[in-house]
Amino acid sequence: MGGIRNKVRDLRAVHEMTQQQLADRIELTRQTVIAIEGDKYSPSLETAFRIANVFGVGLEEVFQYEEVKKKGKR
Repeated sequence: MGGIRNKVRDLRAVHEMTQQQLADRIELTRQTVIAIEGDKYSPSLETAFRIANVFGVGLEEVFQYEEVKKKGKR
């Protein structure tokens, strides 16, 4: 099991961009940006690339997959 984590909030801060400004640039709602930042929603691959392009970074700099290992399992 695992999950996708992201640095969208951090990148927005560096670029001094509001959630609404990002939402407008990637053609989504502010509520969707909030859900992505809160790790409650994983965007489509196309949306993930749009977000990375807005910030001028690679996809892996925005989104990371974290594997969670269970105790006692190999």
